[in-house]
Amino acid sequence: MMVELLWFLLPVAAASGWWIGRRASGGSGQLRVAYSPEYFKGLNFLLNEQQDEALEVFLRMAEVDSEVVETHLALGNLFRRRGEVDRAIRIHQNLMARPNLGSQERAHAIFELARDYLKAGLLDRSEKLFRELLDSGLETDDALRHLLDIYEREKEWTKAVTVAQKLPRKGSNTSAELISHYYCELGEFASQRGDEAEAQKLAKKALDADPDCSRASMLSAQLATAQGKHRVAARCYRRIEQHDPELLPEVIEQLLNSMLLEGNRAALLSYVDELRERHNGFTVVLAVTDLLRKLDSDDEARRFFRDQLLKRPSLRGLREWVRTEYERHADNPRDDAQVVLDLLNRVVDSKPNYHCKQCGFRGQMLHWQCPGCRTWNSVKPIIGVEGE
Repeated sequence: MMVELLWFLLPVAAASGWWIGRRASGGSGQLRVAYSPEYFKGLNFLLNEQQDEALEVFLRMAEVDSEVVETHLALGNLFRRRGEVDRAIRIHQNLMARPNLGSQERAHAIFELARDYLKAGLLDRSEKLFRELLDSGLETDDALRHLLDIYEREKEWTKAVTVAQKLPRKGSNTSAELISHYYCELGEFASQRGDEAEAQKLAKKALDADPDCSRASMLSAQLATAQGKHRVAARCYRRIEQHDPELLPEVIEQLLNSMLLEGNRAALLSYVDELRERHNGFTVVLAVTDLLRKLDSDDEARRFFRDQLLKRPSLRGLREWVRTEYERHADNPRDDAQVVLDLLNRVVDSKPNYHCKQCGFRGQMLHWQCPGCRTWNSVKPIIGVEGE
């Protein structure tokens, strides 16, 4: 830490000392004293690891012209990156207090102070400064993205929609994707409080913003199911399969149930035959197996499960096969089968079910916004032997 600060402050101190020394000479070009006494005082503090004292000296030395403004900003950013937010705030506040800052320099100082407050968790102060920048028309795009960060943390989804509508269409999530997720957040909250009509309006707004949003289709399907509109629900679930097939395991049970309740047995069996030809994940295989057990026979369900397990082996599939075979022979149980089942339970239960394709976060449940990198719609079921 000391080495990093030393390498950063030495050129800063040298430049400030030279500048003050030159001003002391009247700018005549005949520089008698290359560095001011304050420079050596600050350097002595720095070499004795008295960082606070050194910083205060160098800040006193720095007069506000265009070069020294950049020095203040760089110092503040350095402290913020190191987690010393109080120091960063002090530097940027000191810079903003200077009366002769230009408009661009002042905007930059406000922006950095707002980031300091954001890092410190002072969201209300940070929001106020970012809004001040937007009102001035400066630092617009970056201020918008930081405001979104604040509103997402505070779950202020209506405000987030308003800000996202002003964003340029670039980045890891487009404004359309973000707006759709924000409407889904509002829709899910409306559904939880029993306002189904409002939830439906918000689900429609989410799909209008981004017709490919699987989350919006899922919300629409759930609302349709609650109203007994099973054909509509099935259509919404199939839309998820088309746009984001990796999420089929999340909805396959509800999809098959909707098609069953719809009453079109031919369409349902045709879809099951279609699934037979795929290399399906475990959850899809298990849901179809349970359906075949209801519609056909236990033997047919077992054949389907075995064939699918051979196509795409997985620990979860193997555990299910051992469990069902153990239950089938419950009249003549084998201790070694129980041991195998217990071992598989331990292994499978210790494995994460989901991962973020953006940052690699792994967890046991689906998050629409990754807890690691906070990217939307990047968390998917793990596919392979240890997952689906």
